[in-house]
Formats: sequence, C-alpha cells, structure tokens
Amino acid sequence: MNNIQTNHLSEINAAQFISMVAHPPVISIPTFIILNYFLAGPDHFVVPALISVIFGALIPISTSLILIKKMHTDLDITDRTKRTVPLIFAICSYLLGFLVLLWFGAPAIVSVFMLIYGTNTLIILIINFYWKISIHAMGIAGPTAAFIFTFGTVGVLMGLIIPLVMWSRLKLKKHTPSQVIAGSVLGLLLTWIQLSYIVPLINP
Repeated sequence: MNNIQTNHLSEINAAQFISMVAHPPVISIPTFIILNYFLAGPDHFVVPALISVIFGALIPISTSLILIKKMHTDLDITDRTKRTVPLIFAICSYLLGFLVLLWFGAPAIVSVFMLIYGTNTLIILIINFYWKISIHAMGIAGPTAAFIFTFGTVGVLMGLIIPLVMWSRLKLKKHTPSQVIAGSVLGLLLTWIQLSYIVPLINP
C-alpha cells in the first residue's frame, strides 16, 4: 500500500470516528450533562441530567438501532426514504423528555433545548421528504448555539467541531457541500431563535 492509499484510509477512518462521536443523540449526552451541571449546580444536576440523557440519547439511539436492524439499512440510514420512522420515534422521545424535564423543574434552558431537539427534528423530517439535509451538521450546530446562548463567547469553542463534522460527512460521501452547509446554518439559527423566544416564556 503506497502513501496515498495509506493517507486516504487514515482520512476515512478519522471521518468515520468523527461521524460516530458527533452523531446527534451521542453529542447530546455531554451537551446535556454540561448544561445541567452549570445551570442546576453540582448538587442538583444529576436527576435532570439523567432525564436528559434517557430521552435525548438512550431512547432515540435504541429505537433507531432496532429499526435499522428491521429495515436492513446502514447506521447512517443513507437512504433518506427510510429515515421517516426513526425520526418520528426520536421526535416523540424529545417531546416527552421536554414534559418530564418541566415536571421535574429542570433549568429552563435545558427543558427548552430538549423541546428544540424535537422541533428541529420535525423540521428535518419535513425537509427529508424532499432533500437529504445533513442531520450530523445540524446536530452539532444546535448544541453550539445552546452553548453560546448559555455561556457567551466561551460557547464558540463548541463551534470548532462544526467544520470537522462537515468534513467527515463530505469525506464519507454522505452529503453534498450544500447539504452540510444548510444543516449547520439551520441548526444554529433555529436553535438560537427558539431559545431566545421560548426560554423567557418558561422562565420569565
């Protein structure tokens, strides 16, 4: 194997690793834990963090894996026509998680961000009927917006991951440049707008 082939294989492996780690439900785990820790405090973050992880990651991931196995498709569900049912299950989990977080009195930003996972996924579902927007790009842009909204300029550090995720999806030939750009921009804008308008309603 020559150097060009070796480099290409290394890039593919790196792209696969980035895509796996940056999968929306996976990235939601550290995102929700960090938000809960700083907003609820070290002594009160465990319960809302656990709720967030269950409804924001564990249920969407487990249901998707079951459906992927039944549909005999790949983990990325490359065929967008097969994404509808997994997305619907994820939406239901996010919305139920939002209600449970509200009931437990979780920090407003955390509760609203769970709701945003649901509304953003609903928008992805609608777009997916016509176009294969990048869920990965949108899934990393949303947490970036949430971190900037919560922590200010420090949250921009999260945004450094966005180009890596975009590169990984392009390297694996899962999306076109327009699809990853649209996912990133839409994720940032939708999340920021919803946080700005809904958080004050829940926590006036």
